[in-house]
Amino acid sequence: MQQCFVIPVYNHPHHIEALVTHLDQFQMLIILVNDGSDAACTELLHDIATKHPQVDLVEHSYNQGKGQAVMTGLRHAHKLGLSHALQLDSDGQHDWQDVAKFLQISQQNPEAMVIGQPIFDASVPKKRLYGRYATHIWVWINSLSLEIKDSMCGFRVYPLAKTIQVLDSAKFQPRMGFDSEILVRLKWANVPFINVPTKVIYPEDGISHFNVWRDNLGMSQAHVRLFGGMLLRLPKLLAQKVKG
Repeated sequence: MQQCFVIPVYNHPHHIEALVTHLDQFQMLIILVNDGSDAACTELLHDIATKHPQVDLVEHSYNQGKGQAVMTGLRHAHKLGLSHALQLDSDGQHDWQDVAKFLQISQQNPEAMVIGQPIFDASVPKKRLYGRYATHIWVWINSLSLEIKDSMCGFRVYPLAKTIQVLDSAKFQPRMGFDSEILVRLKWANVPFINVPTKVIYPEDGISHFNVWRDNLGMSQAHVRLFGGMLLRLPKLLAQKVKG
């Protein structure tokens, strides 16, 4: 098994260098995907790539969305011959002390998609928390399963061979809807899931690029497409449930 890190970055300068420094201890490739950040953040990423030999900086010339940045990173890792990619967000929300646990679980279960199951503290905005539940319901309906406990957590390990097959099979929502859509489609492909409880915070200096109208519309469109896809696959999905 050959693992790496994939970190999408769009104007998140506050935590990224500390995150890379923390990940250096694992002596694994760190793929940073600069998704069209501004000049200051781009300069910081170039400086980080210069100072940290483990960093492979991949860049979009303009902002294409978090989902597209993740897809770019996953495809880049696969082309390099890596087998698994641990995705982390760059905004400081995730508990970096759990990285070793995620990697170990993936090593023990190489066929599985390992996903974070957030444990929120009081810093979580209530509107964001309630919005997650609406997405969870759609994901459970579209996957015909309760196995995906939280589809929006960006702390996860992808088995790359299967993931690339799924990415090649459909057109994906390039922004915030991607995190949920890829999990539903991996579930359709009968990939097993392992949910790992992990603390998630909303830092005081955190920067959110969630656009209420654009991203909610994009996620709604993704869920509608997935619902249609679920209906087309209904006999196969029911057969999988019976076998399971």
